[in-house]
Amino acid sequence: MSKVYILHENDEWLPPFRAALNSEGVPFDEWHMARILLDWEKSPPEGVFYNRMSASSHTRGHRSAPEYTAGALSWLANHERRVVNGSQALDLELSKLRQYQALQIHGIQTPRTWVARDDTELKAFSQKIPGPLITKHNRGGKGLGVHLFQHGEAMANFLDAGKLEPPVDGIYLIQQYIQSREPFITRCEFIDGQFVYAVRVSTKNGFELCPADSCQPGENLCPATEDDIQRFQIIEDFSEPLLLKRYQAFLQSNAIEVAGIEFITDENGRHWTYDINTNTNYNRTAEERAKVSAPRQLARFLGSLLDDNVEHLKSAVI
Repeated sequence: MSKVYILHENDEWLPPFRAALNSEGVPFDEWHMARILLDWEKSPPEGVFYNRMSASSHTRGHRSAPEYTAGALSWLANHERRVVNGSQALDLELSKLRQYQALQIHGIQTPRTWVARDDTELKAFSQKIPGPLITKHNRGGKGLGVHLFQHGEAMANFLDAGKLEPPVDGIYLIQQYIQSREPFITRCEFIDGQFVYAVRVSTKNGFELCPADSCQPGENLCPATEDDIQRFQIIEDFSEPLLLKRYQAFLQSNAIEVAGIEFITDENGRHWTYDINTNTNYNRTAEERAKVSAPRQLARFLGSLLDDNVEHLKSAVI
């Protein structure tokens, strides 16, 4: 029987999607990409394949899962399987630097960013870049490597003390600090490349807003966590038509069908886009208050693709 196959590496993020798929009557299976052993010499099963690989997999002990997934996505493409968020999406998920380059092509403003490979290069930048500034990892995860420095000297002292965590891919990013107009970031959710809703994520809990990650190092502000009922609020009548048009063009250009895109608004009202999540999660409490369900909408989308896939297989047999 044809199914939806979910490619992932974090069981804790799946319960809302399992429930939604079951409610919509969509048959599915799960491929945990840090555990499964695929036979690359055989043809993959028929079905629809939904890639949810995360850039933060290494923080859960799954260092090689993205690379294994990259191979699986190529295998699926070679066999002409229907994939949601394929190789292009994974490529951007794993590199903020490549995200920014792709966003800029579509006229989307991103924070000014410098790239370093080691402490020597970081120190060189610390002497050139006026503060305040942010350090972060190119392949992100749980806020590791995210630090705010008021000036370059503070950053150099931090480096001398050996406190900066090494990035998993060896690439450090240094960014201009964006002073937000209000203590929150905005996350726009898209399914089937279409805007679903925008959610306001509060950063009041002692965090000075970072242009890359809406959390302090070590603090989990993932929308799947519901420890603060007011932290996530879906915005009614969100209206940024030009920004949404550019986001949709960016998603289409990069074959990304499901994503959460985050931006902050500075004191002058300018929007700065700083992160793309192709394995997006949703906050159940915020959705219940707003009477919407992105997991159900996603399940219906995947179910419609599965129906199309089944019809295609029938016509091929005929």
